Amino acid sequence: MASSDANMKIVHGEAGYILEDVPHLSDYIPNLPTYPNPLRSNPAYSVVKQYFVHVDDTVPQKVVVHKDSPRGVHFRRAGPRQKVYFKSDDVRACIVTCGGLCPGLNTVIREIVCGLSYMYGVNSVIGIDGGYRGFYSKNTVTLTPKVVNDIHKRGGTFLGTSRGGHDTNKIVDSIQDRGINQVYVIGGDGTQRGAAVIYEEIRRRGLKVAVVGIPKTIDNDIPVIDKSFGFDTAVEEAQRAINAAHVEAESVENGIGIVKLMGRYSGFIAMYATLASRDVDCCLIPESPFFLEGNGGLFEFIEKRLKENGHMVIVIAEGAGQDLLTEENAQAMNAKDASGNKLLQDVGLWISQRIKDHFARKNKMAITLKYIDPTYMIRAVPSNASDNVYCTLLAQSAVHGAMAGFTGYTSGLVNGRQTYIPFQRIIERQNQVVITDRMWARLLSSTNQPSFINPKDGEKIKKTEQHPTRLSEGKNCKDVEVKKAEKPPTQILGVDNSKVGQNSENHVDSSNKA
Repeated sequence: MASSDANMKIVHGEAGYILEDVPHLSDYIPNLPTYPNPLRSNPAYSVVKQYFVHVDDTVPQKVVVHKDSPRGVHFRRAGPRQKVYFKSDDVRACIVTCGGLCPGLNTVIREIVCGLSYMYGVNSVIGIDGGYRGFYSKNTVTLTPKVVNDIHKRGGTFLGTSRGGHDTNKIVDSIQDRGINQVYVIGGDGTQRGAAVIYEEIRRRGLKVAVVGIPKTIDNDIPVIDKSFGFDTAVEEAQRAINAAHVEAESVENGIGIVKLMGRYSGFIAMYATLASRDVDCCLIPESPFFLEGNGGLFEFIEKRLKENGHMVIVIAEGAGQDLLTEENAQAMNAKDASGNKLLQDVGLWISQRIKDHFARKNKMAITLKYIDPTYMIRAVPSNASDNVYCTLLAQSAVHGAMAGFTGYTSGLVNGRQTYIPFQRIIERQNQVVITDRMWARLLSSTNQPSFINPKDGEKIKKTEQHPTRLSEGKNCKDVEVKKAEKPPTQILGVDNSKVGQNSENHVDSSNKA
């Protein structure tokens, strides 16, 4: 049974099965013609056991379940479909990159262009120069496999980027005037929010235009997906800075090395870089409050660790301790950038100076402190091998979905499978480190640092942690009304919903599908 929840397409099945489906062009444009998928005659797919993803294939959001728990929320599995809704010669696609830089941007651009060309025979792809405002204020760039052949070897974005500049009507007017019918938007949560608005306006105008998002954030703060592209590269590159800080610190008596890493609201880079390094004594992230003075404070821990080891390394995410800085500089509280993000104060310089002042004031021991800020170096490098592979999967999945007529979705990895996720789920909140979860406990065990959380803050965190989704899993699934189909329901987007909710054993084996 299909229903609408906050403009989302929801399909209910047996045993608590919920499919959060993505929109399709046929939802608002009747009698659209379909065409055989060109992959049928593509030599690259001739060796594939089964070309196309089964219409019933979905991917669960939650894989750890109990024997009597509901099957829970699922997303539509990505991949090529038997029928496409665009003729190859009719496709005029565009690609735009927005927001900050991230390793892998050029790889995604390259693979969208090559995927459209090599898999579907599309010959008209353009790049939008300079982010969203490029739609109406800058020239476009013609993109061909030859033009993008080597761009994955460079950092940054071949197309240029910017923050802000989102004027929905001007953007959609430009899309309409240029005859564009596939829009690929690469960016973070703010960019995906903009893409969702563009999709809504395109739908309101009844245009046959597929709007597809590819999630990009070096902070790994986009929800639902396993991780964002570029994250592995960022963690790997952060190791260089941490190693340098460790060498500096251990080469002198009472040496302290401080490394500031990216992480505006989410401390994933700092946490994973710390776990990977094994040279870090203390990791500070935005999700975990800390204090400086008194028993159990950071200063006390630094003194203790210096007495034990003679040196220490501190990793701090850029968004950590901002509440402490705000107390000292209230004027900076409301400053924002063009994307609406709060402008952060430099916590690395601030904490370095506070540590120096503390030891100078106490006059207990002489310290030598080195501060390293590799922030923009980390995000400007080309992506590593694993991120390059991931970018290829994201890009090709996005292309398959657009050609199949899906729109208003983000291509993302969920539990190791490529999926199509509704924009609403991607933009509903930011992904953050759960400091009451096992991964943060692993870090505390690895560094042997205190949590720095006083009991009052601890109780507050337990109450507010783990934001529930609109269709929550686990215990909260009881709040969701799961309706069984009393008779075979009508088909939605080519899905036979009478089969939705059956066990996977009853489905066509899809393990070897494209």
